[in-house]
Amino acid sequence: MKTILTAHPESCSRTLMPKLSAVCISIALFCSSLLPANTMAQTRTEASIEALPYAQAAIEAAGYQGNILIYDLNRDTYYAANVDSVTQAHIPASTFKIMSSLVAIEAGLVAHADTVLPWDGVSRGRTETNADLTLRDAFRLSSVPHYQALVRAVGAPAMQRALSDAGYGNQIISGGIDQFWLSGGLRISPMQQIDLLRRLYHQDLPFSATAMNTVKDIMVTERTDAYVLRAKTGLAILNEDENTGWWVGWVEHGSNVTMFATVLTATAPDADFIPARLSVTRDVLQELGVLPVTAQQ
Repeated sequence: MKTILTAHPESCSRTLMPKLSAVCISIALFCSSLLPANTMAQTRTEASIEALPYAQAAIEAAGYQGNILIYDLNRDTYYAANVDSVTQAHIPASTFKIMSSLVAIEAGLVAHADTVLPWDGVSRGRTETNADLTLRDAFRLSSVPHYQALVRAVGAPAMQRALSDAGYGNQIISGGIDQFWLSGGLRISPMQQIDLLRRLYHQDLPFSATAMNTVKDIMVTERTDAYVLRAKTGLAILNEDENTGWWVGWVEHGSNVTMFATVLTATAPDADFIPARLSVTRDVLQELGVLPVTAQQ
């Protein structure tokens, strides 16, 4: 999909964030002839993005490829490690649990965060998931089997409608009803991840307030006097050991909200790949003053 870049001198004339050496651009995210009308209605067509050289340096120092996209709600401004790839789509992996939770709640399959999702009785390597789990715990543990059962219960027609109505990623659910977000055809970009988060925060998705508030609740990862962090990880391993790792979410701090979508990629990576999603993101958020340096590592 073609990306069109133009200069954004007005944005460049301001200093928007401390410690930021930025190159400002305006990016046309999507071409209207290439996307369904409902997607265009739900997705911002233009956004001011500033480059974060030190974010790109953090990714490279970790030894991987990828991007970190930050959105400052108060400034309505984006910051990216790699401005050119904010619309590059990747398999969402378990970050899709944000969306599938919304759909399952809306469908009446889950009443609240503490609704129990039954274990299917199959013992798997992650022993902590071999049990009945509440929705909250299944989300926190990122239990694939529990969520696969939920998505199967939703069914392909209803899931397709929900993805279309919400404009989620490329809206393709090929590859199996319980695999499309893990190894199938669904893809989403960092910009689309932020778009989903922004609309969830503003209660601007085609779901009930109950569904959206419940998902916000189960997304809470850390809560301190200084900030609240709501987030979800994701990890997919595709052909020839191609790894895609995500960490998406937002930080409520002071009177502001800062959203982030980090995606790292590598082929046959070392053991540091999984924690690197979080560590490089934290480094950038701390550099921006969003998280305190003393935040959990």
